[in-house]
Amino acid sequence: MMTPNVKKTWAPIAQTPVVAYRNRRQQKVSVLGAVVLHAATAKIDLVCDFHPDSYVRGEQAAAFLHRVLVEYPDKTIDVVWDNLSAHKSPIVKELAAEYPRLRLHYLPTYAPQLNAVEGVWSLTKYHRMANHTIGELEKLHAEAKRHLDDVGGNQALLRSCFEGAELAPNLSSAQ
Repeated sequence: MMTPNVKKTWAPIAQTPVVAYRNRRQQKVSVLGAVVLHAATAKIDLVCDFHPDSYVRGEQAAAFLHRVLVEYPDKTIDVVWDNLSAHKSPIVKELAAEYPRLRLHYLPTYAPQLNAVEGVWSLTKYHRMANHTIGELEKLHAEAKRHLDDVGGNQALLRSCFEGAELAPNLSSAQ
């Protein structure tokens, strides 16, 4: 979001930090993402699709799933998703019916602790991008991409996000 997530920080005594931002139309960058575990090697990937100044709808969710199918062509893909209406849209159901190797699983209503990608969103939105003063959509998109690329390139961070999900298998036994 253009409005920053304000987080406590350090500052010299009597010099309270101020996060200055312009309060105008709420622009945002929506992101669809997946934390992908390769069971044979325990390697973890982060796959993201960005949708600047847009909400995620069924068409975007289906396009994301199609991208995952293309990137992992010879594998059965189990997708664990929350209950966002786009994730359960007719176009997503049609895609799952068309590709039997794509299996969709839905988490209970509001259970972020069970979703590995929620750890990635938390690291990015509430820690790395906290207190930002970005006022342009293009810059917000670039900064979100930069931070997600950084998290996605760090196996230790991805492992911690995956292991933090209560449904995650023990990664040491995945090898």
